[in-house]
Amino acid sequence: MHTVRLPDGETVPALGQGTWMIGEDRSQRSREISALRTGIDLGMTLIDTAEMYGDGQSEELIAEAIAGRRDSVFLVSKVYPHNASRNGVAEACARSLQRLGTDRIDLYLLHWRGGVPLEQTVAGFERLKADGKIRHWGVSNFDTDDMEDLMAAGGTACAVNQILYNIGRRGCEFDLLPWLGDHGIPIMAYSPVEQGRLPQKGAAGAALAGVAARHQATPYQIALAWLLRRPETIVIPKAADPAHVRDNRRAADIALDAADLAAIDAAFPPPRRKTPLAML
Repeated sequence: MHTVRLPDGETVPALGQGTWMIGEDRSQRSREISALRTGIDLGMTLIDTAEMYGDGQSEELIAEAIAGRRDSVFLVSKVYPHNASRNGVAEACARSLQRLGTDRIDLYLLHWRGGVPLEQTVAGFERLKADGKIRHWGVSNFDTDDMEDLMAAGGTACAVNQILYNIGRRGCEFDLLPWLGDHGIPIMAYSPVEQGRLPQKGAAGAALAGVAARHQATPYQIALAWLLRRPETIVIPKAADPAHVRDNRRAADIALDAADLAAIDAAFPPPRRKTPLAML
């Protein structure tokens, strides 16, 4: 599996694991923990979570899944906007650290932009970094104008922008992705298969199925491979059972050719104008 380089030169696996809506059903706990451990075994060592996910239950499940393996995992968590003041972000981080059972978070993100001035959030992140509580910080759901405001607020150390990006939601390609590329900031694509709701019928469904058939893959694997072809993109699909994790991992080995990409572009056209960044 290839890796993605962060602005400071550290590399992370391009294919990680998302945990939105994992950890909320106690009856599924063993299966979900097994899924995360399977992903780690397969090299999908970047695990993304947030204090919002299950009100911390996702972080607690991850703590159990990575017990004894913390040093082999790149942990990502996110802070609520209303907790993102200079002091509030420190308190929220402390709670996440306790739930995760660790002394540091590898990448800490502002979940979306709220009412707290960005200068306060940046100052809070930088203090956490200086104290060794986090190693990198970044943002999530920031559009181009938000990124420009972040830079003006002193946020030049931003390591990642996590955004909704998949084969059917390509609006960010018009201006946000070029802006991030110019500034050397990678993206992390969440909901990369639209929560399992890729088109099954019509021209779009047929095109995706045709590419999948050529690669002896599923449409979902093709959708992941389409994102993974970008060297600056980290992809974090969620999988709650080991078999699903193994299916996701196979996507990293699929190389799409020019004909595949042309068929996908015809079925899922790239944007021709600016549209607001979508968010789930």
